[in-house]
Amino acid sequence: MAPIVKIENLDKYFGLLHVLKDISLQVQPREVVCIIGRSGSGKSTLLRCINFLEDPSRGVIEVDGIRVEIHNGTTREHRQAIHDIRLRTGMVFQEFNLFPHMSVLENVIEGPVTVKGMDRKQAIELAEQNLDSVGLLFKKNEYPNRLSGGQKQRVAIARALTMQPKVMLFDEPTSALDPELIGEVLNVMQKVAKDGMTMLVVTHEMGFAREVADRVLVMADGQIIEEAKPEILFSQPQDPRTKALIERYRSGER
Repeated sequence: MAPIVKIENLDKYFGLLHVLKDISLQVQPREVVCIIGRSGSGKSTLLRCINFLEDPSRGVIEVDGIRVEIHNGTTREHRQAIHDIRLRTGMVFQEFNLFPHMSVLENVIEGPVTVKGMDRKQAIELAEQNLDSVGLLFKKNEYPNRLSGGQKQRVAIARALTMQPKVMLFDEPTSALDPELIGEVLNVMQKVAKDGMTMLVVTHEMGFAREVADRVLVMADGQIIEEAKPEILFSQPQDPRTKALIERYRSGER
């Protein structure tokens, strides 16, 4: 089976700072890949390069057969391909990024209607299905300021799913939540994974990575330093930096 995400020799510079260093990675359809590492290791930048929220400096990014090859840090000639990749990738951020002046339902249908040109009635039906799947259909007419942080993030997940992506990207989706709200978001993410969505998840939640991931990648200093199935990586880490990272999480550090 061909990979649905393929990254080859990806580099990213911010000025003189070399943030991603020759990253190569493949993700299979329906695979859940968790990316862990200390803050500043390049995890979020990698995710943001996949859907071109950050422009790669050089390398190849391919999503669902749409291939973009960057040589000089410019993406101007790839605008259509990048648009097509963005239509195939849903993104859930640390912050929820809901429109405060729109109801929950309006937030969820905005993308399909304005970006994809979906019929409004069809968009509402799909949005209600996804809100129901995250347990928030009863909140469809509420506004974001009436929701808890966990509810806002669940709405953000429903919004991303309503765009009907092939791949979901989660950038530390629980890091802005109070501890008691983290579980409700992780439960929804686990359900999305069981439903067969391909997922790349940057996370500090080791329990989620251990239980849900098919594969765990460890990043340090802009590189993937280790990757393995979670049962192997957490019990038999090979790189000393991975061992130190796991020990820090076990002791409650971040």
